[in-house]
Amino acid sequence: MGWVGRLFDARDTLVRMLLLDLSGLGYLLFGHEAGRHPTGTQWALAVIAFASALTLHRLRLPNLLVQSALLATAFAVLDDPTIHRVGTGWALLELTMAAARPALIWAAAGLVTAIYVIAGYAGAAGSGIAPVYGATVVVGLPVLLGLVIRTTRELGRQAEAKAEAEGRQRESESRAARADERSAIARELHDVVAHHVASMVLRVGVARHVLPDVDPRVADVFDDVHRTGTAALADLRKLVAVLRDPTVRTDAALTAIEPTALPAALAAAVSTAEQAGLTADCAIDDEVGTIDAVRGMAVLRLTQEALTNVAKHAGPSARARLSVALVDGDVHWSVTDDGGGRSASAAPSGGGLPPAPSPGGGGLAAALPFGGGHGLTGMRERVEVLGGRLTAGPHEGGWRVGTVLPATVPADLPGGAG
Repeated sequence: MGWVGRLFDARDTLVRMLLLDLSGLGYLLFGHEAGRHPTGTQWALAVIAFASALTLHRLRLPNLLVQSALLATAFAVLDDPTIHRVGTGWALLELTMAAARPALIWAAAGLVTAIYVIAGYAGAAGSGIAPVYGATVVVGLPVLLGLVIRTTRELGRQAEAKAEAEGRQRESESRAARADERSAIARELHDVVAHHVASMVLRVGVARHVLPDVDPRVADVFDDVHRTGTAALADLRKLVAVLRDPTVRTDAALTAIEPTALPAALAAAVSTAEQAGLTADCAIDDEVGTIDAVRGMAVLRLTQEALTNVAKHAGPSARARLSVALVDGDVHWSVTDDGGGRSASAAPSGGGLPPAPSPGGGGLAAALPFGGGHGLTGMRERVEVLGGRLTAGPHEGGWRVGTVLPATVPADLPGGAG
């Protein structure tokens, strides 16, 4: 809004009236020819006009009636009614800008016009041209300007209402598009992924029963695969249910974990990695169970992905170390490995597109995005949503991935600081 818009804002009537009174006072003090000074009657009427303009600045019709009465009196008793002409014209402008009914505007304009016509024909307003001049300038211009300002305000309100309606429509369309996408994903998860996982779990269960004399180590693997598949099915069911729920609007809300259950969940993730052959060391802060659910789930998923990558790329002979600590509310998380006794020098560490990782590349190196997988990309996206930054690179012959999840979770996430 420019300065003109602020000057004629409906809330600034007192400011306008104060400026009008100051200009009238300046006219009385400095607007006369040398040797001529305002009379006592002129000062008295002017003070009444100034005081009425200030005290009745929000009561526009009473203000116009008082100013019109003063104008009629000034025509009768004063030689120079300029102060009252301006005061009446401005009161008419204020009424035109704010009147609820157009009929009130035309009635007020008719009243002021009648005063000028009567005063002109009575000879109190000077020459015979005075009624025409008064009706044109002191009545016509305020009404015209007031109508223009009214129209501009109404157009502005209509534009704002239209913009708000368009914004609501865009938001509604966006929600509908997101719901369609989520429904499609839910269908694919249910019809394809869950079906295949259920089939694998079923076959593993059958294998456990048709091979009763199998080696105990193989039986342990069967049991672990069956438990893992069953847990994956349960997670898939939860995920499908959340995707089909239109009230859930954030990715972080798709999964959640009770904070107090986080230490046990991390221990289970480490145990699963050890069953795959890894040797894992843990340094988990006792206070980890007090963090919010969103960061707790992020820590769990990061741990699962990182340990899986160690087993996949460094081999079952690798040694991994998980570290989770709470420092001033921030979660410091990292997973390192020794590369399984192999060199990680082949792992990409600079810019550009490096050659494909060789079998000798240890640790998490092959999990980088340009290695063809999406593990590290997903980890990085999960961390960035929570305001952190994922770092990954060679570390003492192996690989290290780590991050710091800040204490202040974005307000639009469940469990956030709001």
